[in-house]
Amino acid sequence: MARRMRSRSPEGLLLRAFLAAMLIGAGLLWLPWSHHGHVGPLDALFTATSAVCVTGLAVVDTGGEFTPFGQLVILALIQAGGLGVMSFAALAMHLLHRRLSLLARAALSSSLLQRDLTVNPKALFFRILRFVLLAEAGGAGLLFVALRPSRGAAHAAYSAVFHAISAFCNAGFSLYAESLQDLSGNALALAVVMTLIVLGGIGHPVVMDVARRLRRGASAVRRLSLNSKVALGSSALLAGGGALLLLLFGSAPAGSPWSLRCSDALFQSVTARTAGFSTIEIGRLPAASLFLLVILMFIGGAPGSCAGGIKTSTAALWLAKLHSRLHGGKWPRLFGRHIPGELSRRASVIIGLAVLWNLIGIFVLLATEQRTPGATMSHIVFEQVSAFGTVGLSTGITPALSTAGRLWIIATMYLGRLGPLTLATWIAQPRISGIRYPEERIMIG
Repeated sequence: MARRMRSRSPEGLLLRAFLAAMLIGAGLLWLPWSHHGHVGPLDALFTATSAVCVTGLAVVDTGGEFTPFGQLVILALIQAGGLGVMSFAALAMHLLHRRLSLLARAALSSSLLQRDLTVNPKALFFRILRFVLLAEAGGAGLLFVALRPSRGAAHAAYSAVFHAISAFCNAGFSLYAESLQDLSGNALALAVVMTLIVLGGIGHPVVMDVARRLRRGASAVRRLSLNSKVALGSSALLAGGGALLLLLFGSAPAGSPWSLRCSDALFQSVTARTAGFSTIEIGRLPAASLFLLVILMFIGGAPGSCAGGIKTSTAALWLAKLHSRLHGGKWPRLFGRHIPGELSRRASVIIGLAVLWNLIGIFVLLATEQRTPGATMSHIVFEQVSAFGTVGLSTGITPALSTAGRLWIIATMYLGRLGPLTLATWIAQPRISGIRYPEERIMIG
C-alpha cells in the first residue's frame, strides 16, 4: 500500500483521501442507529461532505435528526477535515517507515506554509495536533462556563465540546436548529466562539509565528514574517470593516439595543469568513448586507488554516498587483516587500477559476431550483458562494434544494475545500512548452 501511495501525485492522494472520508462518513450516518429515521442516503452524503469539508450547510437538523452516535460521527468528520487529511496521510506514510518524495513534501509544505521542505511530517502533524487540541479544550472549558447557568451541567458540557470543535475547525455545525441565535445575548459564549473561529481561520503557521515572537519580547512582534503580517492585517481589516458596513446596512432586527446590534454585526462579520454560525436570521437581511457577506465568504480565511475561500493572501496579493499596475509598477508590493511575479500569477489564476466556477454554479442552481420556495436570485448566489467558501451560512433554502441542486452543492463544497490547494500545487510544477505561436494584438477595454 505504501508503494502504491508513493507512486501517486500528492494532489491526487489528497483528493482521494477526502473523497474516501466523505463516503465512509456517509455510510456511517446512514446507519439506522445514526438517525431517527428521516435521513436518506443523499442526506447522509450531503451531511458527511459538509462535515469533512468543514462547511456547515445542512439539509436536516443536526441536533434533532441525528442520534448522539450520528452527532459524534459528524464531530469526528469535522475534526478530520479541520486537521487536513493530507497531514494524516503524511503521518501514515511516516509510520510505515516510508519517506515522502520531494514532490509530496513540497505539497505538504505548501499546504501548511512551512519553509523547510525537509520538515518531519510526524513532528509537524503532532505539533499541529497539540495546538488544535489545546485551543479546542480551552474553548470548550470557557463555553461550559457560559452555557452552564442556562442549560444544565451535562448538556452544557456536551454542547461546549461540540461547538468548540465546530468553531475552531470553522465548520459551523450546531446542535441547535437556529444555530446560535438563542445565544445572541450571551457575550462570553459569542466571544469564545469568535476567538476559536479566528484561531482556526488564521492558521497554525501565523499563530506559531506570533507566539515565537512574543517569547522574544514585545518588540520582536514588529518583525513578524510577511505571511503573518498579511494574514493578520487582512483579517483585521475584513472583520472590522465588515462589522462597520453591516451596522450601516443592517444586521439586527429593528429596535434592537445598540450593544446587541454591534455584537451581532461583529459576530456575523467574523463568522462569514468561513465559520457559518449565525446569531441572526440570514434570510431577513437586506440585499446590501447579503452581498457584503458574499464578498467575505468568497475571500475566506488565511492559507494553512481550516478556512476556505480564495484566501486573504490571494485577495491581498491581487489588489496589490492591481494597485501596482495602475501606478505603472511591475511588481506588487506588500508591507514594503516586492512579491515574485510567479505568486501573483498564481493568485490571478485561482481568482479567475473561482469566479468561473461560481458563475457556472449560479447558472446551474438557477436552472435546477426554479420551483424551490424562496430561491430568489440573491439567495441562489448566497448559497453557491457559501458552499464554495465552505462557510455554511444559508438564507434558509438548503433543506428545500432539489436532488440536482444538492449534488451540485456537494461538488462545490468538495472543490471549494480542495480546489485552491491542489490547483496551487499543480501550477507550481514547471511546464515548459517548446512551441511559441505568432503574436498579434486585439482590442480590449
